[in-house]
Amino acid sequence: MAVSLASATMNAQTVRVSTDKTDLVMKVSPKGRLYQVYLGDKLNNAADYDRITWNTYAASDGAVSTRGHEVCAASGNEDYFEPAVAITHADGNMTTYLRYKGVETKAVDGGTETIITLQDDKYPDTVKLHYVAYNKENVIKAWSEISHNEKSPVTLWRYSSTMLYFNAPKYYLTSYHSDWAKEGQPETVQLTAGKKIIDTKLGTRAAMHTEPFFELGLNEPAKENEGNVVLGTIGWTGNFRFTFEVDNVGGLRVIPAINPYASDYKLRAGETFTTPEFIFTTSSTGTSQASRNLHDWARRYQVNMGMGDRMTLLNNWENTGFDFNQKSLAELMKDAKDLGVDMFLLDDGWFANKYPRKDDHAGLGDWEVTHSKLPDGIPGLVRDAKAAGVKFGIWVEPEMVNPKSELFEKHPDWVIQQPNRDTYYYRNQLVLDISNPKVQDYVFGVVDRIMTENPEVAYFKWDCNSPITNIYSPYHKGNQGNFYIDHVRGIYKVMSRIKAKYPKLPMMLCSGGGGRMDYEALKYFTEFWCSDDTDPYERLYIQWSLSKFFPAKTMGSHVTNWNKNTSLKFRTDVCSSCKLGFDIDLKPLKGTDDYKFVQEAVANWTRLKPVILDGDQYRLVSPYESAHSALNYVSKDKAHAVLFAYNLHPRYKEPLTRVCLQGLDPNRQYTVTEINLMPNTQSAFDYNGQQFSGDYLMKVGLEVFDQKDGTSHVFELK
Repeated sequence: MAVSLASATMNAQTVRVSTDKTDLVMKVSPKGRLYQVYLGDKLNNAADYDRITWNTYAASDGAVSTRGHEVCAASGNEDYFEPAVAITHADGNMTTYLRYKGVETKAVDGGTETIITLQDDKYPDTVKLHYVAYNKENVIKAWSEISHNEKSPVTLWRYSSTMLYFNAPKYYLTSYHSDWAKEGQPETVQLTAGKKIIDTKLGTRAAMHTEPFFELGLNEPAKENEGNVVLGTIGWTGNFRFTFEVDNVGGLRVIPAINPYASDYKLRAGETFTTPEFIFTTSSTGTSQASRNLHDWARRYQVNMGMGDRMTLLNNWENTGFDFNQKSLAELMKDAKDLGVDMFLLDDGWFANKYPRKDDHAGLGDWEVTHSKLPDGIPGLVRDAKAAGVKFGIWVEPEMVNPKSELFEKHPDWVIQQPNRDTYYYRNQLVLDISNPKVQDYVFGVVDRIMTENPEVAYFKWDCNSPITNIYSPYHKGNQGNFYIDHVRGIYKVMSRIKAKYPKLPMMLCSGGGGRMDYEALKYFTEFWCSDDTDPYERLYIQWSLSKFFPAKTMGSHVTNWNKNTSLKFRTDVCSSCKLGFDIDLKPLKGTDDYKFVQEAVANWTRLKPVILDGDQYRLVSPYESAHSALNYVSKDKAHAVLFAYNLHPRYKEPLTRVCLQGLDPNRQYTVTEINLMPNTQSAFDYNGQQFSGDYLMKVGLEVFDQKDGTSHVFELK
C-alpha cells in the first residue's frame, strides 16, 4: 500500500505524520516544494526514512526523469493533473506555486496534530495543511486553511481538504449511491487512466444520491478480512466531491473536497477559508479492521457524547402520522413505558396555528404548538411523559419553510428562491438561507425557545427533507459563488451554538431518511437516521454498508410495520444490531406472544447495550454474498459477545454452513445462550448452557442458520 521507494538518499527535511501503524512521509525538495514520498505501513527503522525520495520513472528516450507527488499541487504550474488548490489572484493571474515555510506539531486528545505552512513566493497567499494522527485508532484527519493578504479579494475555485497518492498495480473503488429509501448501495469499479469523480450538488440533503465515503482496494477489490484497503470519508453536510485520478505512469491521487460547482469563492484579505475534515484509515487485513478503527475513533473523539449512553424510544409517526391529540399521545407514552423503552418521541404535526400542520403543505416555520390539537402545549406533553415514567423528545425541521406559513409571509427575504423565475417546490417546501446571520439566530431560537421553556425535553429529532432548489441567496446578492459554502457553515454555526448551550442534549440527524451522514454533523448529533426504509430485509443491506464507516451507536434503527408480512421477531432482531427504537402501534399486540417477546427483547437489548454499542463489531456473513447474514459484537475485555444471525431468502435445501465468530479470546470458555426467543418456544439449536472455547467458536463455529425466509437468531456469549 506504499508509494515506491527509491534507493537514493536525500539530504532534505522530512515531515512525518504517523500513527502506531501508518506512516505518511513528506520531504522538502531543494527548490522548497513539498512532496509525499511514502504512505503505508509504519517503518520500523528510523534510518529508513532518510532513504525515501520521490519516484523516478524511465522516460521514452531511456533517460530517468523525476517527478514528485506534490502534497498540495496548485493550479497553473508544471503538474498536469487535478490541483488541490486553485486561486485567481487579485491581478487575474491563475498560477500558484507553494513553497514550504515550516512545520509545527502539538499534542491533541488521542494523538498529534502536524501543521505545515506553505506560501506562494510571488503572492502573499498561504496554505496551512493540518493532519491529526490518532495513534491507537490508526486514523488520520486532514484539512487545510487558505488565507491571503492581497490588496483585493481573490477567487478560490479549488479547495481540497488534502491530497493523497498511492502506487499499486491496480486500484478498485467502492462508492455508495442512494435515493430515498435506498441508502448505502455499493458499487465497485476498477480505476483506470483518467478521472473518476463522485460528487453531489444538492446543497443540504446532500447525500440523497451519493454518499460521502468510500473504500479503496489496492491491487484487488476491498475484502472484509484480507488485503490492503483505505476507508475515507469527508465531514461536510453540503456539496462534496471525491476525485480519483490515475496519471500517465499509473499513480493514483485521491482528492476529497467541497464540490466547486457554482462555488467560485471570493476570499477577502485577512480571512481564512477552512476546508472540511477528511478522515481516513488504512488496513493491511481488510475492511473489517479499518471499520473498527473508525468506530473506536468516532466514539472517543468525534461523535457528540460518543462515549455516553443512548436511549431506546417509541416514535409515533408510523402509527399516527399527523392524526393525534394530547389525549392520544398521553396513551402512547403509557405504551412506551409498558414496552420498556426510555423515551417517547413526538414526530411531525405538532405545530402552527394560522396554518396548522395537518399535512406537509403548511406550517413549517411556525414553531408554536397547535392549540386545538395540544391545548396544554409542550409543558403538558412533558408532564404526561413524566407521569407515564418516560422521557419526552420532539421533532423539528427548522431549516425549512412552507410558503403557507406566517414565517414566509413575514420574511420572504429569508428564503432561497429566484427573484425572477417560477418557484419549484420540493415536498411543498423551501429552504431557509442559513448563510444569513439573522436566519441563523432564528433557527437556533427554535431549539433554544423549546429548551428554555421546557428544560426537561430530553431529545430532538432534527429533519431536513428538501435539497436546495431555486438556487439564489437573497443575503449574498451579487456574490452567489459563496452561497453554497456559507450556507453549510451557517448550519454548523447554529449546531455549535446549540451544543455549547445544551451540551447534554441528544439529537438525531435525519434528512428524509439518510440524506445526511457525515462526521462533521455528528460532532453535534448523537446519532443519525439511516433510512426511511425500515423493511427488515432492506435494512440488513443498508446497515451492513453503513457499518463500514459508522459505529452501531450512531445508527438509529426502528421496528415498524414496513413489510409487516415478516415476523415481529425478525424486525426486532434486525433493529437490535444497531441503536434500537420502535415506531409501531402497540395496542393490537397487547396480550399476545408478540408483545411479550418485544418486551423481553427491549430488556435484553438494554442489558446488552455496552456490548452492541461500545464493543468491537465483526461482519461475518454478508447479505450481498449470501442468502443469510451474520455479525457479532465483542466487549473490549472479550468477556461478553452477541451474535446476530439472519436468514433472508434461503434456497431450497441449500447446504447451511457454520458461522465462525471473530474477536473472541481463544483461551477463554464461553457459555452460549440463544436469547430473543418467542414465548413458550425453545432454541432450535442445542447450544443453550453449553460452553465452547473461543478458539473453537472462531475456527469451527456454530450452526446458526436455517432455511426459513425472514427468520433470525440472537446468541449471547459470556
